[in-house]
Amino acid sequence: MTPDTFATQSLPPRDQLEAWREWHQPVLDFLPQQSTRYGFLAEVHLWKLVGLAMNRTSVPPVGVARTKRNLRRDPIDHWVISYCVRGTHFMNTAGTAVEVPAKVPFLSSLGQEFLHERTHIDRVSFLMARDAFRDIAPLLDAACGSTLDTPLGHLLGDYMMALEHHLPDMTEADFARLTRAVGAMVAVAASPSAERVAVAGPQIDVGRKERVRRVIRKHLRTPTFRPSILCRLVGMSRSNLYRLFEDTGGVARYIQRERLLEAHAVLTDPTKTQSISTIAEDLCFADASSLSRAFKREFGHSPGEVRSAVLAGMASPAMLLGGVPSQGDGLSALLRGF
Repeated sequence: MTPDTFATQSLPPRDQLEAWREWHQPVLDFLPQQSTRYGFLAEVHLWKLVGLAMNRTSVPPVGVARTKRNLRRDPIDHWVISYCVRGTHFMNTAGTAVEVPAKVPFLSSLGQEFLHERTHIDRVSFLMARDAFRDIAPLLDAACGSTLDTPLGHLLGDYMMALEHHLPDMTEADFARLTRAVGAMVAVAASPSAERVAVAGPQIDVGRKERVRRVIRKHLRTPTFRPSILCRLVGMSRSNLYRLFEDTGGVARYIQRERLLEAHAVLTDPTKTQSISTIAEDLCFADASSLSRAFKREFGHSPGEVRSAVLAGMASPAMLLGGVPSQGDGLSALLRGF
């Protein structure tokens, strides 16, 4: 699935802010928080599903307003769940002011007037149409204007990041099921109950696995990193961690494959010239031979063959990865149970 994309980078600096404003009219107004003399570099990627859209936005410090004039001109009343990977925003709606830190989901509505003041942010958002989510409308209305700063709220943020990662694999046949899956995850984060936790169990696991994946990526080059340390870093018992990864060959297998994928990325980057021995040591393999054996089992090519092919212009990194299946949660996991 390919997103609709709008970016200001290709425009003259003096035109960038106005182009960004025009793209969002009449839904939102933008008020810059700093000089735009040298431009306003911003971009948005928008995926449209069934009754649901998701976007990834990067934008400089700015004020964002939805006024009575905006409501009259475009009276959509979608709920919005925002999750800032980086940056903070301050929300004022219905006389209530809320500070929303990075990595905490926030639920608001386009059916209300509001003013956001944002730092430089990088965020993902759900836009949820009322007709598609009418069964959980009372839950969302009750939580509107609040941060979801709870364990399940944080898992919702992790789930959003995992979903964005897998959106390119989606087809139209998946849209309706994905909308239902997102509804289940949002409902349990907005209003937890035993019944909602049970319904959203597969989506909660996706969020947990995304959190684990990020920690693993951060520690690929840590020689002492092992499953027991991972348990402590993600706040998960060994039994729950192993259950989460039993369908991918186990935790240790997952960690090794992430290291092999990182080695593959280094070898297919023509600007990086580290020796295979250095890459092996950097990624915590015993020696170059250990890396080479594991690498060939995983990808069907030796590290030397991959590097030679890329330098000779004979193959792209994607071609050299071949048909090796992903060890992470794919779209099927995001949709499981719906």
